[in-house]
Formats: sequence, structure tokens, C-alpha cells
Amino acid sequence: MFEILADKVYRHMFAAQVIALTGTGLLTVALGLLAYDLAGADAGMVLGTALAIKMIAYVGVAPIVGAFANRLPRRAFLVSMDVVRAAIAAMLPFVDQVWQIYVLIFVLQAASAGFTPTFQATIPDVLPEESRYTRALSLSRIAYDLESLLSPVLAAALLGVMGFHWLFAGTFIGFTASAALVLSVRLPETRPVARTGGIYDKITHGLRIYLKTPRLRGLLALNLSVAAAGAMVIVNTVVIVRVLLQRSDEDVALALAAFGGGSMIAALLLPKLLDRLPDRAVMLCAAGGLAAVLAWAAGLTSGRPVDGRAWWGLLAAWFALGLCYSAVMTPPGRLLRRSAASGDRPAVFAAQFALSHACWLATYPLAGWLGPAAGIPVTFLTMSGLSVLGAAGAFLMWPAADPTGIVHDHPDLPADHPHLADASGGRHMHDFVIDDLHRRWPPVRP
Repeated sequence: MFEILADKVYRHMFAAQVIALTGTGLLTVALGLLAYDLAGADAGMVLGTALAIKMIAYVGVAPIVGAFANRLPRRAFLVSMDVVRAAIAAMLPFVDQVWQIYVLIFVLQAASAGFTPTFQATIPDVLPEESRYTRALSLSRIAYDLESLLSPVLAAALLGVMGFHWLFAGTFIGFTASAALVLSVRLPETRPVARTGGIYDKITHGLRIYLKTPRLRGLLALNLSVAAAGAMVIVNTVVIVRVLLQRSDEDVALALAAFGGGSMIAALLLPKLLDRLPDRAVMLCAAGGLAAVLAWAAGLTSGRPVDGRAWWGLLAAWFALGLCYSAVMTPPGRLLRRSAASGDRPAVFAAQFALSHACWLATYPLAGWLGPAAGIPVTFLTMSGLSVLGAAGAFLMWPAADPTGIVHDHPDLPADHPHLADASGGRHMHDFVIDDLHRRWPPVRP
């Protein structure tokens, strides 16, 4: 897996991702402390609102940026988004009103909604071979998991010698270093795609490609499965460990580490597994695993689960959820890569970014509100049901026969059109993606 780091461009891009993620992790800790400093007992409400603003920015801004990202120089655009994020991080220590947090967080997350999909859409052009790109996806998944584990530890160490406001300096350094690393390499550029229609057509271009592609409709359903399981872990781990199991704060961290450890192990195993098995089989099995583990965990938390067996059962459940979560979350880049022409990839990656976060926007509050209202076991079963719904939807919408090359015809094109130069009887075959010449998915014939 690590052999791909010999590629200078990818090595610098991966380093930029890791450093920016570390800065984001420090920002998460610092923002919580800033909210407490300004709002006291209402800090939870402030953070909840900030999280909702983050998701709204992701869902609303990403498609707009994706519509125009292919017309902008990639390197300049990525660097400018990092500069905006660094500038916001530099302003946050001087905030003295809660509304200022909301405004700055919206701007920062809007910049992230522009940076992240464009960054993700660039990697397939840096590593065009699918096997190397798959390993890049696994490394990216490991980077996310390590950030979730190590950033709080780093923040705790820094807080031992400095005030929390200085953590924002770490965030500033992270985004600045990310910009410098992106600036240090020459990124492959794509030819701008001329698109007809008004602003609405341009903004929805990526979403229309996404929703017209069967494998991506299946991916949308799988986004619901992973959001249901992930929201359960992120929102309710502290409630399950501290309230139901009556264990310590350190055990909350240990449970989250079990989830992250499972995710990292899956990311390490997936490149070899995806060399042998199709993405659909791996992702559907993992989504089914999410549903099964969530249903099993409902039994662990029913009654008065304060004995040691419930604790070890929870660790096993969180580890298994991490394995399955990563097995669904790692391959989507492969699906997006093969489902769009190079010039359309920023828009399609932006569509995935927005639609996946729309699922999180629904499951976060559901996991948080249902727990106090109906109990943790019922919440587990509800989230399991959503995971089943997502897996079933993917099974139905994503055909098992899913070749990249599809035989099709073009009854709307004249016989002498350049695209039909290799056609026989008006029919030909090539790697099929939705674009201006292919507006609907053809039936797949054996």
C-alpha cells in the first residue's frame, strides 16, 4: 500500500490531507472549549447548532462549487480554499459572541465543501491505475481514523502547556502547510467541459449524473446505512458507556478506539480484497453487517447491562461496526471514478459529498433525540432498520451485472457523427458514463 507514496505528487497531496486533518482535529477540541467559555452550560446547544451549520454548508455549497470547479485551475483553487480556512482559524481566538462562531464556522465549512470534493476528484488523475487508486483510498481512510484517535491526544498534550486559544494556531498551521504542499507540486489539469443551460443546469449537473447512474444510486442508499451506524457511534457512545454501563471517561475513549481500530484494519485489508471481489459484493455485505451488529447491540443495552460481559460485547460490536463502516466508506471513490468523465468528476464527487452529508444531517439528530425519548435499545433497532433499508435499496438499484463497457446505440445522432466512427449498425461499446452524448443509462445486455 505504501509504495504509492513514492509518487511525489501523491505524496505531497497525502501529506497535505494528513496535516489539514490534524488541524481540523485540533479545531474540534478548541471549538468545544470556546463554546464552553462563551456559553457555559449551553455549550452543547452551541456545538449542536455549529454541527448543523456545518452539514448545511456541506449540502448546500458543495454542488455549487462542483458546478464550476472544472473551469478553475485546480492547484490555485485548492490553495485558495486552504487560505480561507487558515484565515478563519486565525480569527476564531478573537471571537467573543456566539453568533460570530456560527458565521465563521459556516464560512470555514463552505471552504471545506469546496476543497474536499475537488481534492478527492484530483487523486484519480494523479493515480490513474485503479489498483494504485484503491490503495490511495485505503490510505485516506486510515488517515481519517488516525486523526480521530490522535488529534484529541495531541490536543490534550498541548492543553497541558498552553491555553485552548493556542489550539487555533495549530489549525492555522495545518491549513497553511496544506496549502504549501499543494502549491509545491504540479497537478494534472482537465480540459474544461462546455455545458449548455442556465445556472440551475450547471449546479445540478453532477447530481443528475449521479442519480442517472445505477451504481451511484446504490451508493446513495449505502450512504444511509453508514450514516445510521456512524451517527449511533458518534452521538451515543458516551451515553452508552457512562450512563448505561456506568463506566469511566477513559472507557468512552477506549470504545471509540475500538471503532477506529476496526476501521483501520478494514482499510488495510481492502486493497487485496477488492482485487479479488467486486465492489458491490463487498459493500453490500458490509452494509448488511452494520445492520446485524446494530441489532445485536440492542440486546446488549437492554435491561440493566452493567456487568463485564456487556462492556466486552460493546467493544466487540464497536470493532465490528468499524470494520463494516470502513468496508462501505472506502470504495466509493472507485465507483465515482468509473462513473464520470475526467472533466465531470469534480461535480460528481461534489454530489457524493453533498448527498452523503444529507444522510448524516438526518441521522445525527435522529440518533440524538431518539435515545432520551425511546431508549438506547430502540435507537439501536431504528438505526439497524435504516441500515437494512439502505442495503436493500442498494441491492435493488445497483445491478449485479455492472460492466464499465456497455453496448448501446445513438438514435438521436446522425450516422456521420464523430462519436459513431467505430459504430457498426449504429451500435458500439465503450466505457459508459452519463454525459451530453449519453443522457440515460442503457439496458445491460448479456
